Amino acid sequence: MVNSRHKLKKARNTPKTCFSMEDSDHHSTQSGALVGSSDDLLTEIFLRLPVTSILRFKSVSKHWRLLLSHRHFTQRYDINNHSKSPGLFGCNTYVPYDVDNPSTPPFSSLGSYFDRPRVRIVQSCNGLLLCSTHGPKGSKAAPRYYVFNPTTKQLALIPPIHESLKVRKTIRFMGLAYHQTDCVHYKVVCIRSLEPDDRDLFQIQIYSSDTREWKISIETFSVPSHVFQQGVYWNGAVYWVTEYYKYLYFKLDVEKLQTLPLPRSSQILLKTYFGESGGRLHLIAYKNHQDYRLHLNVYEMFSDHSRWFVKYQVVLKALPRAFPDIISRYGFSYDFKVIDVVRGEEEEEEDTFVVLKIREKIIKYNVHDKSFKHIYSLPRPNCFHENSFHRYTETLSSF
Repeated sequence: MVNSRHKLKKARNTPKTCFSMEDSDHHSTQSGALVGSSDDLLTEIFLRLPVTSILRFKSVSKHWRLLLSHRHFTQRYDINNHSKSPGLFGCNTYVPYDVDNPSTPPFSSLGSYFDRPRVRIVQSCNGLLLCSTHGPKGSKAAPRYYVFNPTTKQLALIPPIHESLKVRKTIRFMGLAYHQTDCVHYKVVCIRSLEPDDRDLFQIQIYSSDTREWKISIETFSVPSHVFQQGVYWNGAVYWVTEYYKYLYFKLDVEKLQTLPLPRSSQILLKTYFGESGGRLHLIAYKNHQDYRLHLNVYEMFSDHSRWFVKYQVVLKALPRAFPDIISRYGFSYDFKVIDVVRGEEEEEEDTFVVLKIREKIIKYNVHDKSFKHIYSLPRPNCFHENSFHRYTETLSSF
């Protein structure tokens, strides 16, 4: 017979383990206090949050604001998140790349952050924008230049290269150089013509956010003036590519102008895109023949500047049926522009895509699975030329 009375007595004498709501709150408070008192733990948590949360949490306390604004954190955050590029700017229009889960525009009106009208984005470089203002219409004043972080809304006015209005009107190129690891203090590269009657004689000046001063880098050099129509920063240098002339780059550490090799194809005549993504320099060129206009080679440059190689071959044969507007009005060529190339992460190269403009339509084309999607329709499409588009990259960088 089982002694149930003995078991019952033993059970009554067994101490019970239970937690009240007050105990739970106490332990939660202790855990929260432990996390809140450890900058290392906070940092590891913050590194995993979206940039919108980081910006919001800056207002929680002075301590959090200092922690989230420190260069050690902002650099780690940008590198860990691969400086995400959720969309691009077309003049004052924001175009999100993901139409199914569109990102929030970083601003409603770019002009609201500037003290002068007619704001124009000159260049985008790893999250920072080089912008210019031109004053009221009809104004003869030289443009002012600014560096603007659209993520944090930080703005800095670049001092003029010279007090003389006549000198400032000789500027032929202004370009931004910035990267979270190899150029943490942004630089602005200015190329100006030296002689009004000689458009092929130039001078290079450099502005550094570290010294906050301009300095003359190269006193004089000579090249055809159309070389400096578009500049791209990559691998410690500013690069220029044109259709009919040699490719050039200006290495910032040695302050020397050098020549970049051409792609190894005698049939390549025209470039249609030149830019950087994911730490790689890209060039898209097409062959001047109607049968090849829908076949694009995406070239990538070796880091030692030795040569280009074909990274992707983009075949757009399916586009004319889906978008008849791509066929030119004359019927024997195709009317579109490549406005961006966005590389996927190292392990997810299948995310790489090309962004095209076909009249008023913006098309996203995946280079791996050949899929494409209409992601945006532009207002006043004739106002947008290929240099009107600038990639938006999230960065917490401060200057």
